[in-house]
Amino acid sequence: MNFRIFVFGLTLPLIFACNEEAATLEETTEESSEVIYHYFGDTISPDDAISGAELIALYEKLQEEDTIEAKFTGVIQNVCQKKGCWMNVQLDENTSTFVRFKDYGFFMPFDGAESNAIVNGKAFISITSVDELKHYAEDEGLSQEEIDAITEPKIGYKFLADGVLIED
Repeated sequence: MNFRIFVFGLTLPLIFACNEEAATLEETTEESSEVIYHYFGDTISPDDAISGAELIALYEKLQEEDTIEAKFTGVIQNVCQKKGCWMNVQLDENTSTFVRFKDYGFFMPFDGAESNAIVNGKAFISITSVDELKHYAEDEGLSQEEIDAITEPKIGYKFLADGVLIED
């Protein structure tokens, strides 16, 4: 019987020591400033991404049908609520880019709006027809009145993404 008490007496401090280390590890993890990303499409690195303002400067140099490889950061404004097959990403206070995904190969989460994102792929300028604008408005869930108000094509900044990181 004394042997059991002796063994219990030795293991009790070890149990408490292990619990203390786990709590310290959790605190360190919570205080970490490391950003965690969710990957969509190709695995990309967050390194060397340009700002939305820098991407706008690149768009301003493009002609229709020109493309340029880019990786940029921005805030997701909205996501297709039917499949997650497109998103609008804010570049500055007044400008956004419409992002689709290479080969329809991946989709964004429906609740991705207001998330910080890093997007990699090809930037280009495109004219979007009235019919296509109305289709996107339906996908976004806009009212029929808002859809009917679309009467002119739109020249816009577009982006074909091969990889996206969304900040957790």
